[in-house]
Amino acid sequence: MIEAEGLTKRYGEKVAVQDLSFTAAEGTVTGFLGPNGAGKSTTMRMIAGLDEPTSGSVRVNGKHYRDAPAPMSELGILLEAKAVHTGRSARHHLLALAQTNGLGRRRVDEVIEQVGLGAVARRRVGGFSLGMGQRLGVASALLGDPQTVVLDEPVNGLDPEGVRWIRTMLTELAEQGRTVFVSSHLMSEMSQTASRLVVIGRGRLIADTSVAEFIAMAGGNSVRVRSPEATELRRLLLGPTVTVTSPEPSVLDVSGLSAAEIGDVAWRARLPLHELSARSASLEEAFMQLTDEAVEYRTEAA
Repeated sequence: MIEAEGLTKRYGEKVAVQDLSFTAAEGTVTGFLGPNGAGKSTTMRMIAGLDEPTSGSVRVNGKHYRDAPAPMSELGILLEAKAVHTGRSARHHLLALAQTNGLGRRRVDEVIEQVGLGAVARRRVGGFSLGMGQRLGVASALLGDPQTVVLDEPVNGLDPEGVRWIRTMLTELAEQGRTVFVSSHLMSEMSQTASRLVVIGRGRLIADTSVAEFIAMAGGNSVRVRSPEATELRRLLLGPTVTVTSPEPSVLDVSGLSAAEIGDVAWRARLPLHELSARSASLEEAFMQLTDEAVEYRTEAA
């Protein structure tokens, strides 16, 4: 379990994280989301004890990580997959970590197979692809068979098979009763993997909730309508509490009315309908809406 209480980190005049409180529970994959510059990396460094909070505290499995007698069994963390001596083989890198933490060679062999690096374990890391480097980083995080796992962008550089492997592995770790805390910019993966979300922006908490509740916060439900008389139907549907957009000719996306209500309006006006279907917003759409005011680095439209 990860418990953050009033977590704040300042670098001079800059506040990277401010009064952040959340819990990542056992047996759950918690997605950690936020725009670039939101304070995610700083938060994860404080979880790992690499940065000292200016105020507040964070505990891993009920204790400060620095006080853990067997750190790698408490927390396995991947922050930067490239932080490896490029002249070493993958196996020697893991052996060095194991030997400094009282772990045997058998455990090294187990995690090598677990992450799919068996065929390249004796190759120098400097020749690894980005995806292979990510797998090695994950192996390092899992080496101590930790109760809590924190991974920053674990699917970065992975091919589709690797992405599916990560997705399955995270789910299995949670099913084993472990705490899984994952940062990612890939909303499609988070929607398939995470059951809860911690979302921050400009260092502050935006949401600590389930994926479904987060989407609902954005008012993400709408109805897709397709009609050759879309223009007239739009005129009839618009109202103070109704929003209608037209992503393409003859198609309307309507918020504020149910499919039945829209169907009744079309029937009374004798307007044909070729589609009338309820749709929910995606996690990406909800994320973009709810973090819009917290975006620090924004690309201007051409």
